[in-house]
Amino acid sequence: MEKEKVERTVVHVEMNDGTHHYFGSLAAIYEKFSKEKVGISYGSLRNYGLNEDKPYKNKYCTIRKGVLITIPKKN
Repeated sequence: MEKEKVERTVVHVEMNDGTHHYFGSLAAIYEKFSKEKVGISYGSLRNYGLNEDKPYKNKYCTIRKGVLITIPKKN
């Protein structure tokens, strides 16, 4: 029997200092970083239309949205 794949959204934030951070939602970014640190407010980032083909980039960071593919846990 083949295991069913589960897809989850992942947001990758690459800071210009070379560090990488991974989040489960756009809102989660702002639990760790201020809007000044990422250079864009939560509302503006939501309105930007971030997706796999359209990353957001400024002088502070690059924010990419993708899909994390997993398999369900065994019970």
